[in-house]
This record gives sequence, structure tokens and C-alpha cells, in this order.
Amino acid sequence: MLEFLVCPETHAPLSYDAERQELVSRAAHLAYPIRGGIPVMLADEARQLD
Repeated sequence: MLEFLVCPETHAPLSYDAERQELVSRAAHLAYPIRGGIPVMLADEARQLD
């Protein structure tokens, strides 16, 4: 399923961080949380990457 998900901000591919349970958009420098097995693809909910 991951190959079908893209960053809602940049439409770039996402990578899965299993340890943090996040989908990471390197292009947007955002990490989207996965809660209860469901990705939360909202920029307001995303964590800013350094």
C-alpha cells in the first residue's frame, strides 16, 4: 500500500519509519503519524523534520 501513498504537500513518495510509526516525506521535511494502523495525512498533524 505504501507505493500508492504520496505526500499531500509535495506529491513526493513517502518512506516508512517503523520505529516511530510515521510516514516520512523528505521533500516536505515532514513526518506523518500512523495512529491505530491508519496514516494521518494532515500537515497540521505532521512532525517537522530537522
